[in-house]
Amino acid sequence: MKVITEAILRDELRASVPETYKVPEGKILSPAAREFLQQNKVKILDGKKVSYQKEKKQELEKEEERDKRPDVKATEVPPMPTVPEEEKKPRFVDYETGAFYFEKPEHMTHLYGNVLVPKDHKRIYFRGKLDSLETIFVLNQTLLLEMGEDQSLIDDLQDILESLREMMRCDVMDEPFRRECIIGLNHKELREHSHNPMKFYHIKQMVLPDYTLGKSYALLNQLRAAVRETEVAAAAAFHVGKEYLRQDIIEELNRMSSAMHIIMCKYLAGEYGRK
Repeated sequence: MKVITEAILRDELRASVPETYKVPEGKILSPAAREFLQQNKVKILDGKKVSYQKEKKQELEKEEERDKRPDVKATEVPPMPTVPEEEKKPRFVDYETGAFYFEKPEHMTHLYGNVLVPKDHKRIYFRGKLDSLETIFVLNQTLLLEMGEDQSLIDDLQDILESLREMMRCDVMDEPFRRECIIGLNHKELREHSHNPMKFYHIKQMVLPDYTLGKSYALLNQLRAAVRETEVAAAAAFHVGKEYLRQDIIEELNRMSSAMHIIMCKYLAGEYGRK
């Protein structure tokens, strides 16, 4: 903070001595300077005090002005109205009964969108089988690759795995699902190759697995059986009354079962080379 000395003050007031002297804000008078002003009967005004007093005076004037206008009142903001619980919009709906829920019950899960079913519902059971099937594909692919099986075999299994993942997505999103080809064959070709492997691969139809055929063939047969189990779960899940919903999913699982049979036939025929 800057100090105003007596010398500065004498130089500033050399021309004339005023009645009052306002100390600039942010500055102070030295004792000698203050004594000089008092000797010359100059009233000392502190800058901060003057500013504060001026502000207080302005505030008092504003309050007096408001008091003179009784018709002007402060606006009161009313509290937000509370919406009764019964008038709130429900967030979820029960797939089976059509009942509405404000909160999702713990024993229920999403079928699609905001539609709920119990967690042991047959549709959720099917999704669990589909999920398990995907894990078996990934595990068996890993084992087959470690055992030295050719990448072309892994790729055919990957093609089926990607179909399973897309099937899960379509079921959850309630969208139609259909693939024109699996492992490079359309639906008609899959049926023909699966029902007549002797014609296409010189292999008998459905050669039963045996330990003499090796671990790789056993793993492929495990995948084929798991696909069939999932197909049965799908048929049960989508069986409503006398109808079967989601024929697209049921049909595709049947085609995947045929595709697994064809892969097994190709393996025995030596069409998948080894590393």
